[in-house]
Amino acid sequence: MFFVKAANFVAWALFILGLARLASGFFVASIDDPAQRAAATARYLGSGTSGDAIDQAFVMIGIGIAFGVLAKIAKRSS
Repeated sequence: MFFVKAANFVAWALFILGLARLASGFFVASIDDPAQRAAATARYLGSGTSGDAIDQAFVMIGIGIAFGVLAKIAKRSS
């Protein structure tokens, strides 16, 4: 039962953090000035580009959904 609750927590954490990274990626991508965009990328996203952050966010959201489905299956089978 502990592992089901842990998987459920990880699923929600990945989903929420993925949504936050997705929002920050779109926010940085919407900046018009290239110098400000580069500064915002370094400050809010770390290394890489806003496109990389958006791609990583979709992967995090997908993995969170997969963990959620697996946790739901494990909860029903126990």
